[in-house]
Amino acid sequence: MKPKRTMLVVAHVERPAAVRAARIVVGRLTAAGVTVRVLASEAAELGTARTQIAPATPRAADGAEMMLVIGGDGTLLRAAELARPAGVPLLGVNLGHVGFLAEAEPEDLSEAVDQVVEGKCEIEQRMTVDVAVRANGDVTTMTWALNEASVEKGARERMLDMVMEVDGRPLSRWGCDGVVFATPTGSTAYAFSAGGPVVWPEVEALLLVPISAHALFARPMVVSPRSVLAAEVIGPAWGQGETSRAVLWCDGRRRVDLDPGARIEVRRGRQPVLLARLRGVSAGAETGTTFTDRLVAKFDLPVAGWRGKGDRRQAERGGMAAPSGATAARQGPAAARQGDEEPGGDA
Repeated sequence: MKPKRTMLVVAHVERPAAVRAARIVVGRLTAAGVTVRVLASEAAELGTARTQIAPATPRAADGAEMMLVIGGDGTLLRAAELARPAGVPLLGVNLGHVGFLAEAEPEDLSEAVDQVVEGKCEIEQRMTVDVAVRANGDVTTMTWALNEASVEKGARERMLDMVMEVDGRPLSRWGCDGVVFATPTGSTAYAFSAGGPVVWPEVEALLLVPISAHALFARPMVVSPRSVLAAEVIGPAWGQGETSRAVLWCDGRRRVDLDPGARIEVRRGRQPVLLARLRGVSAGAETGTTFTDRLVAKFDLPVAGWRGKGDRRQAERGGMAAPSGATAARQGPAAARQGDEEPGGDA
């Protein structure tokens, strides 16, 4: 006899659309004979009649086959804190603003759940970073991030004075608003806003992106995934009077206050985050939307005039190429959703 399948459903319960979608997911999974688990903090909104209830702790995902996350990237980052310790893959349904981490859109919801039930998923590993904070040589904090670890000024009116280091060697000293240490997954998040490059998820690398640095050499840098990056907080830039504290943020969720003299070390994470990818959902591609299609759709990039293989095949058959990728993503329910998007970094 096969063991009972269990899946954890997490939603942005402050958004009615996410609650409605989550209830649909719970209903379809339950009807397929899958045991559904929800977090205690979300049980009242999602319904508890036929679900297991688990406290929102790192043990919440233990024994689950998958986590289905309904919301934006911020909701998925919150869910990753539960999924990573258990080694459980995440599948996101995007109800947010950009949704780079999500695999399916609301219009794909029924098909996505059916494929999950049928096991038609591929699991993708995403790099993380492990972050250590040192004071006087001693480790005071250990944490991690999926998207990025950012060191930022604690006071709006004061800049930071920091020295950057790569693999134990000094790189440069900057008066700046901060620095972003990002993964390829995070290259389309905070690092992108700070002027960093877009890195395809399968590329193994670490990114170092300064934030508003006053220096001749302050370019975004891409380094080996085996490198160790470090930032040392000297204090307020250019001898400004009082001390300006710095703040470490990991994925915009976990905060550590930093005193002058603090050292932040960033290296490739020992444990990745697992993302589930579906076949044929959201763009008709072989395993869901390709990252290129996702970029075009999310940033509404102009691609008119493209004469790629898909168009040529359709022309040879005497037909017109069907909308795919960005074109499909901009049609139908997705356009209607724009007025109901959650702000970036939802939780």
